[in-house]
Amino acid sequence: MCTVCGCGTEPVVEKGHAHAHGHGHGDHHDDHHHDHDDHHAHAHPHGDGHSHDHEHQHEHGDEGVIHYGQGIAGVHVPGMSQERIIQVERDILSKNDGFAAENRAYFAANGIFALNFVSSPGSGKTSLLVRTISDLRERLAIGVVEGDQQTSNDAARIRETGAPAIQVNTGKGCHLDAHMVGHAVEELAPAKNSVLFIENVGNLVCPAAFDLGEAHKVVLLSVTEGEDKPLKYPDMFAAADLMILNKADLLPHLYFDVGACIANALRVNPRLQTLVVSARTGEGMPAFYSWLEANAAMAVTRALAKAG
Repeated sequence: MCTVCGCGTEPVVEKGHAHAHGHGHGDHHDDHHHDHDDHHAHAHPHGDGHSHDHEHQHEHGDEGVIHYGQGIAGVHVPGMSQERIIQVERDILSKNDGFAAENRAYFAANGIFALNFVSSPGSGKTSLLVRTISDLRERLAIGVVEGDQQTSNDAARIRETGAPAIQVNTGKGCHLDAHMVGHAVEELAPAKNSVLFIENVGNLVCPAAFDLGEAHKVVLLSVTEGEDKPLKYPDMFAAADLMILNKADLLPHLYFDVGACIANALRVNPRLQTLVVSARTGEGMPAFYSWLEANAAMAVTRALAKAG
């Protein structure tokens, strides 16, 4: 879990693509000027001796398996007790949750339907967003926050569709957090009653723990990744509300059991909604568009009711 591993570093929010909107968050996000390190710096109390305390840090389960996730913290950090891990994790996540609450309040007040897209690298997140924006450009106003460790390649692809996009580079960091997203939203200034796509860093582990203020986490899984991926990375699938099984056009060329994959996902999260699509051919995409438009409309309705 990267809440305790020390992977965080100060992000770079790409400048120069704010599209002359000004900053839409207003006063409630003034504290975003604080250094990112204030709330996301991870201590490494290894101690001078760097002792490994092997007898307490893992358990032997099935034959040939050493399990480091059986302690009360669910994770192993050398030189740190399970109780200390929990304390550090709670401190980091509570600060993140404060920023997430500010983001969520801003989205709700402005009728912005925000989605957090998470997946392994290469599952087709950006391709799915490009297809969606291109197909719905006359029906929805869509803005995008792109998260990657380096480059602005994905934000450039989004801008080619005509949609506004801001790139957040996390450096060595393996996920976006709510503080980063707050800065990015200030820069992007999404329109009222719009849709905001947040494309997280490609990683099926760490982003599961970090609330960004989104309405839903959407987990993408490519048919090239294997039916058991939800069982291998259960935290992400448990945190998601929608699973999109992408690259369905490749199914004739693969040994992949769609039914088994969905069953595995539902074992982890029985409330998970599932869709099978191809961002390349458009197969199954209308079902996603219907889900997206219905939820975006509800976000606008709630904002109007709250304002009125």
